[in-house]
Amino acid sequence: MKIDPTMLDIQTLAPLFAAFEEAGVRLFYVGGCIRNAVMGVAATDIDLTSDALPDQMRRIAQANGIRVVDTGADHGTLTFLLGGKSYEITTFRKDVTTDGRHAEVVFGISLEEDAARRDFTMNALYAEASGQVIDPLDGLADAQARRLCFIGEPQARITEDYLRVLRFFRFWAWYGDPLEGVDAQALAACAALQSGLDRISKERIGAELLKLLAAADPAPALAAMEAAGILGRVLPGASARQVSLLVDLEQGHAPDALRRLACLGGEAAQECLRLSNVQARQVEALRFHGQNTPKALAHGYALGETQGWSSWLLRAAWTEHRVTEAEHETVRRGAQSVCPVSAIDLMSKYQGPVLGTALKCAQDIWIARDMQMTKGEILAHLDGLG
Repeated sequence: MKIDPTMLDIQTLAPLFAAFEEAGVRLFYVGGCIRNAVMGVAATDIDLTSDALPDQMRRIAQANGIRVVDTGADHGTLTFLLGGKSYEITTFRKDVTTDGRHAEVVFGISLEEDAARRDFTMNALYAEASGQVIDPLDGLADAQARRLCFIGEPQARITEDYLRVLRFFRFWAWYGDPLEGVDAQALAACAALQSGLDRISKERIGAELLKLLAAADPAPALAAMEAAGILGRVLPGASARQVSLLVDLEQGHAPDALRRLACLGGEAAQECLRLSNVQARQVEALRFHGQNTPKALAHGYALGETQGWSSWLLRAAWTEHRVTEAEHETVRRGAQSVCPVSAIDLMSKYQGPVLGTALKCAQDIWIARDMQMTKGEILAHLDGLG
Protein backbone atom coordinates (compact mmCIF):
# COMPACT_ATOMS: atom_id res chain seq x y z
CA MET A 1 0.00 0.00 0.00
CA LYS A 2 1.10 3.53 -0.68
CA ILE A 3 -0.16 6.55 1.20
CA ASP A 4 -0.07 10.18 0.14
CA PRO A 5 3.25 11.54 1.51
CA THR A 6 1.81 15.05 1.59
CA MET A 7 -0.14 13.86 4.66
CA LEU A 8 3.23 13.37 6.36
CA ASP A 9 4.92 16.76 5.90
CA ILE A 10 7.03 15.43 3.03
CA GLN A 11 7.60 18.92 1.66
CA THR A 12 9.43 19.81 4.87
CA LEU A 13 11.07 16.43 5.42
CA ALA A 14 12.26 15.67 1.88
CA PRO A 15 15.71 17.26 2.46
CA LEU A 16 16.09 15.21 5.63
CA PHE A 17 15.27 11.94 3.86
CA ALA A 18 17.74 12.91 1.13
CA ALA A 19 20.46 13.71 3.70
CA PHE A 20 20.07 10.34 5.41
CA GLU A 21 20.15 8.54 2.06
CA GLU A 22 23.30 10.41 1.03
CA ALA A 23 24.92 9.34 4.33
CA GLY A 24 24.15 5.70 3.53
CA VAL A 25 21.54 5.14 6.24
CA ARG A 26 17.79 4.62 6.16
CA LEU A 27 15.01 6.84 7.45
CA PHE A 28 11.36 5.86 7.81
CA TYR A 29 8.10 7.27 9.06
CA VAL A 30 6.85 5.12 11.92
CA GLY A 31 3.91 4.44 14.17
CA GLY A 32 0.90 6.63 14.72
CA CYS A 33 1.30 8.90 11.70
CA ILE A 34 1.19 5.86 9.38
CA ARG A 35 -1.69 4.28 11.29
CA ASN A 36 -3.69 7.51 11.07
CA ALA A 37 -2.95 7.97 7.37
CA VAL A 38 -4.15 4.44 6.67
CA MET A 39 -7.35 5.17 8.63
CA GLY A 40 -7.84 8.57 7.02
CA VAL A 41 -7.30 10.38 10.31
CA ALA A 42 -5.11 13.48 10.62
CA ALA A 43 -1.74 12.82 12.22
CA THR A 44 -1.04 14.66 15.47
CA ASP A 45 2.68 13.91 15.55
CA ILE A 46 5.06 12.67 12.90
CA ASP A 47 7.74 10.35 14.24
CA LEU A 48 10.59 8.79 12.34
CA THR A 49 13.05 5.98 12.88
CA SER A 50 16.42 5.10 11.40
CA ASP A 51 19.18 2.54 11.44
CA ALA A 52 21.58 5.45 12.09
CA LEU A 53 23.04 5.69 15.59
CA PRO A 54 22.58 8.97 17.51
CA ASP A 55 26.12 10.15 16.74
CA GLN A 56 25.55 9.52 13.04
CA MET A 57 22.30 11.46 13.17
CA ARG A 58 24.07 14.40 14.81
CA ARG A 59 26.69 14.43 12.05
CA ILE A 60 24.00 14.36 9.38
CA ALA A 61 22.24 17.29 11.04
CA GLN A 62 25.47 19.28 11.36
CA ALA A 63 26.46 18.63 7.75
CA ASN A 64 23.11 19.89 6.53
CA GLY A 65 22.73 22.86 8.86
CA ILE A 66 19.80 21.33 10.74
CA ARG A 67 19.32 22.10 14.40
CA VAL A 68 19.05 19.00 16.57
CA VAL A 69 18.19 18.56 20.27
CA ASP A 70 19.17 15.62 22.46
CA THR A 71 15.74 14.79 23.83
CA GLY A 72 16.60 11.19 24.66
CA ALA A 73 19.91 10.29 23.11
CA ASP A 74 20.56 7.50 25.65
CA HIS A 75 17.48 5.78 24.27
CA GLY A 76 18.32 6.71 20.70
CA THR A 77 16.00 9.70 20.27
CA LEU A 78 16.99 13.07 18.84
CA THR A 79 14.64 15.89 17.86
CA PHE A 80 15.25 17.57 14.50
CA LEU A 81 13.89 21.11 14.04
CA LEU A 82 12.76 21.89 10.50
CA GLY A 83 10.27 24.35 9.07
CA GLY A 84 9.20 25.56 12.48
CA LYS A 85 8.27 22.04 13.60
CA SER A 86 9.99 19.34 15.62
CA TYR A 87 10.40 15.74 14.51
CA GLU A 88 11.66 12.94 16.74
CA ILE A 89 13.95 10.40 15.11
CA THR A 90 14.75 7.25 17.08
CA THR A 91 17.36 4.64 16.25
CA PHE A 92 16.07 1.10 15.72
CA ARG A 93 15.95 -0.53 19.14
CA LYS A 94 15.57 -3.90 20.79
CA ASP A 95 14.53 -4.47 24.39
CA VAL A 96 16.96 -6.39 26.58
CA THR A 97 15.23 -6.25 29.98
CA THR A 98 12.22 -4.46 31.42
CA ASP A 99 10.89 -3.78 34.91
CA GLY A 100 7.28 -3.45 33.85
CA ARG A 101 7.58 0.20 32.88
CA HIS A 102 11.09 1.08 31.72
CA ALA A 103 13.12 -1.05 29.33
CA GLU A 104 16.86 -1.44 28.89
CA VAL A 105 17.42 -1.22 25.16
CA VAL A 106 20.21 -1.82 22.70
CA PHE A 107 20.43 -0.19 19.30
CA GLY A 108 19.84 -2.52 16.39
CA ILE A 109 19.97 -2.56 12.63
CA SER A 110 16.79 -4.54 12.06
CA LEU A 111 13.46 -2.88 11.34
CA GLU A 112 11.79 -6.19 12.23
CA GLU A 113 13.34 -6.17 15.73
CA ASP A 114 12.29 -2.57 16.18
CA ALA A 115 8.72 -3.46 15.20
CA ALA A 116 8.60 -6.44 17.56
CA ARG A 117 9.20 -4.25 20.64
CA ARG A 118 6.14 -2.07 19.97
CA ASP A 119 2.73 -2.52 21.59
CA PHE A 120 0.03 -2.98 18.93
CA THR A 121 0.23 -4.24 15.39
CA MET A 122 -1.40 -1.08 14.01
CA ASN A 123 1.44 0.93 15.59
CA ALA A 124 4.16 -1.22 14.02
CA LEU A 125 3.81 0.35 10.57
CA TYR A 126 6.58 2.11 8.69
CA ALA A 127 6.73 4.10 5.47
CA GLU A 128 9.37 5.35 3.09
CA ALA A 129 9.58 8.93 1.88
CA SER A 130 7.50 7.93 -1.13
CA GLY A 131 4.64 6.85 1.16
CA GLN A 132 5.19 3.13 0.49
CA VAL A 133 4.07 1.30 3.62
CA ILE A 134 6.29 -1.36 5.18
CA ASP A 135 4.31 -3.85 7.25
CA PRO A 136 6.59 -6.30 9.08
CA LEU A 137 3.91 -7.67 11.45
CA ASP A 138 0.73 -7.63 9.37
CA GLY A 139 -0.50 -4.52 11.14
CA LEU A 140 -1.83 -2.93 7.95
CA ALA A 141 -4.86 -5.22 7.76
CA ASP A 142 -5.56 -4.59 11.45
CA ALA A 143 -5.40 -0.82 10.95
CA GLN A 144 -7.68 -0.97 7.92
CA ALA A 145 -10.20 -3.10 9.86
CA ARG A 146 -9.83 -0.88 12.97
CA ARG A 147 -8.84 -4.05 14.85
CA LEU A 148 -6.66 -3.47 17.92
CA CYS A 149 -4.30 -6.38 18.57
CA PHE A 150 -1.25 -6.70 20.76
CA ILE A 151 1.93 -7.80 19.03
CA GLY A 152 2.39 -11.45 19.97
CA GLU A 153 1.06 -12.59 23.33
CA PRO A 154 -0.86 -9.86 25.20
CA GLN A 155 0.52 -11.03 28.55
CA ALA A 156 4.09 -10.62 27.35
CA ARG A 157 3.48 -7.13 25.95
CA ILE A 158 1.71 -5.99 29.13
CA THR A 159 4.37 -7.27 31.54
CA GLU A 160 6.95 -5.32 29.54
CA ASP A 161 5.05 -2.13 30.36
CA TYR A 162 1.94 -2.20 32.54
CA LEU A 163 0.83 1.17 31.23
CA ARG A 164 -0.22 -0.80 28.15
CA VAL A 165 -3.29 -1.92 30.10
CA LEU A 166 -4.62 1.63 29.87
CA ARG A 167 -3.15 2.23 26.43
CA PHE A 168 -5.16 -0.74 25.18
CA PHE A 169 -8.44 0.90 26.20
CA ARG A 170 -7.31 4.32 25.01
CA PHE A 171 -6.36 3.05 21.55
CA TRP A 172 -9.53 1.00 21.31
CA ALA A 173 -11.58 4.11 22.13
CA TRP A 174 -9.80 6.11 19.43
CA TYR A 175 -9.17 3.56 16.70
CA GLY A 176 -11.13 0.37 17.40
CA ASP A 177 -14.34 -0.67 15.65
CA PRO A 178 -17.06 -0.57 18.34
CA LEU A 179 -19.28 -2.87 16.26
CA GLU A 180 -16.61 -5.57 16.33
CA GLY A 181 -16.12 -5.23 20.07
CA VAL A 182 -12.96 -5.63 22.06
CA ASP A 183 -10.44 -8.44 21.58
CA ALA A 184 -11.41 -11.02 24.22
CA GLN A 185 -7.90 -12.38 24.75
CA ALA A 186 -6.44 -8.92 25.17
CA LEU A 187 -9.23 -7.87 27.54
CA ALA A 188 -8.66 -10.98 29.67
CA ALA A 189 -4.94 -10.24 29.85
CA CYS A 190 -5.57 -6.64 30.88
CA ALA A 191 -7.97 -7.78 33.59
CA ALA A 192 -5.57 -10.44 34.89
CA LEU A 193 -2.55 -8.11 34.98
CA GLN A 194 -4.20 -4.91 36.16
CA SER A 195 -2.37 -4.99 39.51
CA GLY A 196 0.72 -3.96 37.54
CA LEU A 197 -0.84 -0.51 37.25
CA ASP A 198 0.15 0.01 40.89
CA ARG A 199 3.73 0.37 39.57
CA ILE A 200 2.76 3.22 37.24
CA SER A 201 2.89 6.82 38.39
CA LYS A 202 -0.45 8.49 38.94
CA GLU A 203 0.59 11.25 36.53
CA ARG A 204 0.90 8.72 33.71
CA ILE A 205 -2.38 7.05 34.65
CA GLY A 206 -4.14 10.41 34.68
CA ALA A 207 -2.67 11.38 31.33
CA GLU A 208 -3.80 8.12 29.72
CA LEU A 209 -7.30 8.35 31.14
CA LEU A 210 -7.73 11.93 29.94
CA LYS A 211 -6.56 10.93 26.45
CA LEU A 212 -9.08 8.10 26.46
CA LEU A 213 -11.86 10.46 27.58
CA ALA A 214 -11.06 12.80 24.67
CA ALA A 215 -12.00 10.15 22.09
CA ALA A 216 -15.14 10.73 20.04
CA ASP A 217 -16.98 8.05 22.02
CA PRO A 218 -15.09 6.60 24.99
CA ALA A 219 -18.19 4.93 26.47
CA PRO A 220 -17.64 1.36 25.17
CA ALA A 221 -14.01 1.35 26.31
CA LEU A 222 -14.96 2.74 29.72
CA ALA A 223 -17.70 0.14 30.10
CA ALA A 224 -15.20 -2.63 29.33
CA MET A 225 -12.73 -1.13 31.80
CA GLU A 226 -15.40 -1.02 34.47
CA ALA A 227 -16.50 -4.60 33.85
CA ALA A 228 -12.87 -5.74 34.15
CA GLY A 229 -12.40 -3.84 37.43
CA ILE A 230 -9.78 -1.55 35.92
CA LEU A 231 -11.77 1.69 36.02
CA GLY A 232 -12.42 1.26 39.73
CA ARG A 233 -8.78 0.47 40.30
CA VAL A 234 -7.51 3.75 38.83
CA LEU A 235 -10.46 5.86 40.03
CA PRO A 236 -12.34 4.23 42.93
CA GLY A 237 -16.07 4.83 42.88
CA ALA A 238 -16.19 5.82 39.20
CA SER A 239 -19.08 4.62 37.07
CA ALA A 240 -19.26 4.61 33.28
CA ARG A 241 -23.04 4.18 33.21
CA GLN A 242 -24.02 7.74 32.24
CA VAL A 243 -21.11 8.48 29.89
CA SER A 244 -22.86 6.96 26.88
CA LEU A 245 -25.86 9.26 27.40
CA LEU A 246 -23.55 12.24 27.91
CA VAL A 247 -21.77 11.51 24.61
CA ASP A 248 -25.14 11.34 22.89
CA LEU A 249 -26.13 14.70 24.38
CA GLU A 250 -22.85 16.26 23.26
CA GLN A 251 -23.69 15.94 19.54
CA GLY A 252 -22.39 18.99 17.70
CA HIS A 253 -20.00 19.90 20.51
CA ALA A 254 -16.32 19.02 20.79
CA PRO A 255 -15.36 16.19 23.15
CA ASP A 256 -14.29 17.46 26.57
CA ALA A 257 -12.23 15.07 28.69
CA LEU A 258 -12.83 16.93 31.96
CA ARG A 259 -16.60 17.05 31.41
CA ARG A 260 -16.56 13.30 30.90
CA LEU A 261 -14.30 12.81 33.90
CA ALA A 262 -16.83 14.73 35.98
CA CYS A 263 -19.51 12.39 34.66
CA LEU A 264 -17.54 9.35 35.80
CA GLY A 265 -17.60 10.53 39.40
CA GLY A 266 -15.26 8.68 41.71
CA GLU A 267 -13.31 9.48 44.81
CA ALA A 268 -10.30 11.76 45.12
CA ALA A 269 -9.83 12.25 41.39
CA GLN A 270 -7.14 14.87 41.87
CA GLU A 271 -5.06 12.53 44.00
CA CYS A 272 -5.71 9.37 41.97
CA LEU A 273 -4.98 11.01 38.62
CA ARG A 274 -2.66 13.82 39.71
CA LEU A 275 -4.85 16.46 38.16
CA SER A 276 -3.60 20.02 38.22
CA ASN A 277 -5.34 22.41 40.60
CA VAL A 278 -7.03 24.08 37.64
CA GLN A 279 -8.31 20.76 36.30
CA ALA A 280 -9.50 19.64 39.74
CA ARG A 281 -11.39 22.88 40.35
CA GLN A 282 -13.05 22.62 36.96
CA VAL A 283 -14.17 19.03 37.54
CA GLU A 284 -15.46 19.92 41.01
CA ALA A 285 -17.42 22.92 39.69
CA LEU A 286 -18.95 20.87 36.87
CA ARG A 287 -20.04 18.16 39.29
CA PHE A 288 -21.39 20.60 41.85
CA HIS A 289 -23.57 22.54 39.43
CA GLY A 290 -24.57 19.42 37.53
CA GLN A 291 -25.84 17.89 40.74
CA ASN A 292 -27.21 20.94 42.57
CA THR A 293 -28.22 23.70 40.15
CA PRO A 294 -31.65 23.20 38.56
CA LYS A 295 -31.79 26.32 36.36
CA ALA A 296 -29.90 26.60 33.09
CA LEU A 297 -29.52 30.35 33.66
CA ALA A 298 -27.57 29.70 36.84
CA HIS A 299 -25.16 27.33 35.08
CA GLY A 300 -24.20 30.04 32.61
CA TYR A 301 -24.04 32.75 35.26
CA ALA A 302 -21.82 30.71 37.57
CA LEU A 303 -19.48 29.10 35.04
CA GLY A 304 -19.69 31.04 31.78
CA GLU A 305 -21.12 29.78 28.53
CA THR A 306 -18.70 26.91 27.76
CA GLN A 307 -18.40 25.41 31.21
CA GLY A 308 -22.00 26.27 32.04
CA TRP A 309 -23.16 24.24 29.06
CA SER A 310 -20.88 21.40 30.17
CA SER A 311 -22.42 21.32 33.63
CA TRP A 312 -25.91 21.50 32.09
CA LEU A 313 -25.09 18.53 29.86
CA LEU A 314 -23.93 16.64 32.94
CA ARG A 315 -27.18 17.42 34.72
CA ALA A 316 -29.10 16.23 31.68
CA ALA A 317 -27.13 12.98 31.59
CA TRP A 318 -27.62 12.34 35.30
CA THR A 319 -31.35 13.15 35.16
CA GLU A 320 -31.76 11.43 31.78
CA HIS A 321 -33.46 14.21 29.86
CA ARG A 322 -32.82 15.60 26.40
CA VAL A 323 -31.33 19.05 25.93
CA THR A 324 -32.57 21.68 23.52
CA GLU A 325 -31.07 24.60 21.68
CA ALA A 326 -33.37 26.82 23.74
CA GLU A 327 -31.63 25.57 26.88
CA HIS A 328 -28.27 26.30 25.31
CA GLU A 329 -29.45 29.83 24.59
CA THR A 330 -30.58 30.12 28.22
CA VAL A 331 -27.12 29.11 29.44
CA ARG A 332 -25.62 31.64 27.04
CA ARG A 333 -27.93 34.36 28.37
CA GLY A 334 -26.97 33.50 31.92
CA ALA A 335 -23.29 33.80 31.03
CA GLN A 336 -23.84 37.27 29.58
CA SER A 337 -25.93 38.55 32.49
CA VAL A 338 -24.78 40.73 35.39
CA CYS A 339 -26.71 40.78 38.63
CA PRO A 340 -27.89 44.35 39.32
CA VAL A 341 -27.10 43.96 43.03
CA SER A 342 -23.46 44.06 44.11
CA ALA A 343 -21.78 43.93 47.48
CA ILE A 344 -21.62 47.72 47.70
CA ASP A 345 -25.43 47.84 47.60
CA LEU A 346 -25.60 45.73 50.75
CA MET A 347 -22.78 47.13 52.87
CA SER A 348 -25.00 49.51 54.78
CA LYS A 349 -26.93 46.60 56.28
CA TYR A 350 -24.51 43.65 56.20
CA GLN A 351 -20.87 43.21 57.18
CA GLY A 352 -18.35 40.41 57.31
CA PRO A 353 -19.38 36.86 56.38
CA VAL A 354 -23.05 37.88 56.51
CA LEU A 355 -22.43 40.20 53.57
CA GLY A 356 -21.36 37.30 51.38
CA THR A 357 -24.42 35.32 52.45
CA ALA A 358 -26.72 38.22 51.67
CA LEU A 359 -25.14 38.75 48.23
CA LYS A 360 -25.55 35.07 47.42
CA CYS A 361 -29.18 35.27 48.51
CA ALA A 362 -29.75 38.32 46.30
CA GLN A 363 -28.27 36.51 43.31
CA ASP A 364 -30.45 33.45 44.01
CA ILE A 365 -33.56 35.65 44.13
CA TRP A 366 -32.61 37.23 40.80
CA ILE A 367 -31.88 33.86 39.13
CA ALA A 368 -35.11 32.36 40.50
CA ARG A 369 -37.03 35.13 38.71
CA ASP A 370 -35.21 34.39 35.44
CA MET A 371 -32.91 37.39 35.91
CA GLN A 372 -35.77 39.79 35.18
CA MET A 373 -35.82 41.73 38.48
CA THR A 374 -34.47 45.25 39.00
CA LYS A 375 -32.08 46.18 41.77
CA GLY A 376 -34.90 47.74 43.78
CA GLU A 377 -37.09 44.66 43.44
CA ILE A 378 -34.27 42.38 44.57
CA LEU A 379 -33.42 44.56 47.60
CA ALA A 380 -37.10 44.79 48.56
CA HIS A 381 -37.43 41.02 48.33
CA LEU A 382 -34.28 40.55 50.37
CA ASP A 383 -35.62 42.94 53.06
CA GLY A 384 -38.83 40.95 53.16
CA LEU A 385 -36.84 37.81 54.00
CA GLY A 386 -35.15 39.57 56.91
